[in-house]
Amino acid sequence: MILKGVEAARYCAKPDPSRAGLLIFGADAMRVALKRQEAIAALVGPDGEAEMRLTRIAGGDLRKDGSLLLDAIKAVGFFPGPRVAFVEDATDSLADAVGAALKAWLPGDAVIVVTAGGLTGKSALKTLFEKHPSAVSIGLYDDPPSREEIEDALKKAGLTDIDREAMNDLNTLARALDPGDFRQTLEKIALYKYGDPTPLTPADVAAMAPATIEAEVDELISAAAEARTNAIGPLFRRLEGQGTLPVTICIAALRHFRILHVAATDPAGPAVGIQKARVNFKQKDAMGRQAGQWGTRALESAIAILLETDLMLRSASRAPGMALMERALIRIAMTRR
Repeated sequence: MILKGVEAARYCAKPDPSRAGLLIFGADAMRVALKRQEAIAALVGPDGEAEMRLTRIAGGDLRKDGSLLLDAIKAVGFFPGPRVAFVEDATDSLADAVGAALKAWLPGDAVIVVTAGGLTGKSALKTLFEKHPSAVSIGLYDDPPSREEIEDALKKAGLTDIDREAMNDLNTLARALDPGDFRQTLEKIALYKYGDPTPLTPADVAAMAPATIEAEVDELISAAAEARTNAIGPLFRRLEGQGTLPVTICIAALRHFRILHVAATDPAGPAVGIQKARVNFKQKDAMGRQAGQWGTRALESAIAILLETDLMLRSASRAPGMALMERALIRIAMTRR
């Protein structure tokens, strides 16, 4: 059985112990590891590893001795409770060994959990789990986490009272950061808000967000919004050297210019509009000036450029992403001028 998206996230949070096996694969090793940890913890509980109800088997070891997995699922533990036999870093060369264990699996045996890197559509290991009547295959791709996944991560971090704009900022962070960094950011925010009954605000998120997201990208977008075209190139080179993705910049730029548009069209004036938007306090003055300097049509033109660029970045186009994004911000800066 194949599970995707929300269904896959729900299954990893609460896997079915009556199923023989679970395969989690993907190119992002951190994302695969986090989902695997979640699934195994749900199956064996918090004391599973301490009670020796979790057997770890390296892919290389199983390759040398194909009976290791079969022995692990049939072994009787010292402690009562569900058991898991976990195979790490599996490849298609292990399909026969894993297939033999799945074929021999009976209710009461240890659940087989397998992780792998990026697998092709014709992968023998992937096909094995997809076609097995009692196994589940979950592929983790480069799609950003869904809102439900983000809310679940917030709940696990102890964050339940969240301002609407703060949620939007966290959604942006989730798209911009890799899963491990996003999880650490949530933990840092949870510690920051520990014992504080007030809702989580955009200022709280900005204070805890990684510096590259909070400062470097904002500086680049502000350079475009203020028509400082000469500053855009050097800032892009710096962000590119830090490994920042073009889609990260595009998402942040869209949010920035949409806020400017809302502020610019506010009947009470741009300054009041920026206050209503409740942006990061560090940016309020600058964004207030920008909202007053841009006209509504120019802002709509800038947003249209960013939406067009976002579609190109997410398409199958082979055009270099950073070059596309740099050109888009230069066009926007020229529009402002």
